[in-house]
Amino acid sequence: MTYCVGLRLDQGLVFMSDTRTNAGVDNFSKTRKMFTWSVPDERHITLMTAGNLATTQSLVSLIDERIKAVGDRDPSILRAPSMFQVARMVGAILKEVIAGSSTTGQTSDAAFQATVILGGQIRGGKPTMFMIYPEGNFVEVTEETPFFQIGETKYGKPILVRAYDAHMRFEDAVKLLLVSFDSTVRSNLSVGLPFDLLVYRNDSFQPLLERRIEQSDAVYQSISTGWGDALRSAFEQLPTFDL
Repeated sequence: MTYCVGLRLDQGLVFMSDTRTNAGVDNFSKTRKMFTWSVPDERHITLMTAGNLATTQSLVSLIDERIKAVGDRDPSILRAPSMFQVARMVGAILKEVIAGSSTTGQTSDAAFQATVILGGQIRGGKPTMFMIYPEGNFVEVTEETPFFQIGETKYGKPILVRAYDAHMRFEDAVKLLLVSFDSTVRSNLSVGLPFDLLVYRNDSFQPLLERRIEQSDAVYQSISTGWGDALRSAFEQLPTFDL
């Protein structure tokens, strides 16, 4: 399983993904699920993946191949004029990979499905983010839906819904994501550290911060412990239900 989140803030975009993959309770491994492409001073694109590992690896490999291709026969995400067109390209490639992997039958492609969060900015356009579905279609982030989650979403969503604020600082957004990821890790063994983090500031066309957060990270450990203590303290202060 996987857990990835993309947040849109007033000052930019924040992405975080876990790195755990599993093929059963006794077969866990680590795999990168966040990928980036940039053209200095012109565009920056981030992609996060969830779903069948063979599908997501093929998706990223095809994107890389088409970036290196010469001519317009295989359009590249580094030549697309807008993030909307990048989303269309990635959706088409994802659909192509799933169709090529599946056998015949109405639901035969279910085992090969994958979902993608795509975000970034191209000069002349605004920073934005898309959720791309296995069918190749997609939705764009809005003020009403300011973040996207893929993978094991249910455990980490409540804190995002309650605490997210578009005006928050990057530092607070990262703290919010660490709480959301910590809640997910504690609830589901198929999501695990390390976490990959990328922070993008509007109109910079390069990451402000890109790093991997390990289990031993002092800030993560402090947030994990502090959040647990804060929940217990808040619970004790709530009114008692009298029987």
